[in-house]
Amino acid sequence: MTTLGVFGGSFDPPHVAHVLAACYALAVGNFERLLVVPVYAHAFDKKLASFEHRVVMCELAFAELPQVEVSRIEQHLALPSRTLLTLEALHEQYPRHDLRLVVGSDLLAEAERWHRFDEIVRLAPPFVIGRSGRPHAEPSVDLPPVSSTRVRELLASPDAERAREELPWLVPRRVLDYVKSQRLYAQLSSVPPGSPLNGP
Repeated sequence: MTTLGVFGGSFDPPHVAHVLAACYALAVGNFERLLVVPVYAHAFDKKLASFEHRVVMCELAFAELPQVEVSRIEQHLALPSRTLLTLEALHEQYPRHDLRLVVGSDLLAEAERWHRFDEIVRLAPPFVIGRSGRPHAEPSVDLPPVSSTRVRELLASPDAERAREELPWLVPRRVLDYVKSQRLYAQLSSVPPGSPLNGP
C-alpha cells in the first residue's frame, strides 16, 4: 500500500512555513501524495476567513508542488470539524492508502485537547515536523518561526512600511497578491464558515 500524507490546518492564511513543511514531508516522508485539508469550522471556535478564501489561498500557495492536492472534504462533514472524522472519511475515500497525519510539533503539544487522539494515532500515525521552540522526540528539521497570527497582524497593521518589508518573506507571492486583491484581514473581522467569497 502507498502512503498518503494528510496536512490539515486553518491556513488562515497559508504562509511559507506551510509550504516548507509540505516540501519536507514529500522529500523524506515517503508519501505518494500530500493532501492539504483546510479546516471548515474550527473545533476550538477560532474565527477564520471564509472556507472558500482559504481553499483558494491554499491552491495558490501549493501550486508549484504537483504532489500536493487541496481537499475540500471537511466541507461535507459534520460540524465542528474534527480530525478524527476527517481521517475516517479519507480512509473510506482512499481505502488502498495508508494515512499519516502531517503535524507540527507545536500542535502535537496540544494533543490532549484533541478529540480521541489515540484513535487518530491508530488511523494515521503522526509525521511530526519541528517548530521553533517546540522540542519533540523524533529527529526533524525545525520550520522557521512564521505564524498565520503574525501575518494577520501585519496585514491589519497601520504600519504599512513594516508590513511591506516583512510580508513578502512570510507569505507566498501569489497568496499575498490574492489577499490584497480581496482586502482580507484588513480589519480582522470574523467571516462565518462557508460564506461566499467577499468582494473588494
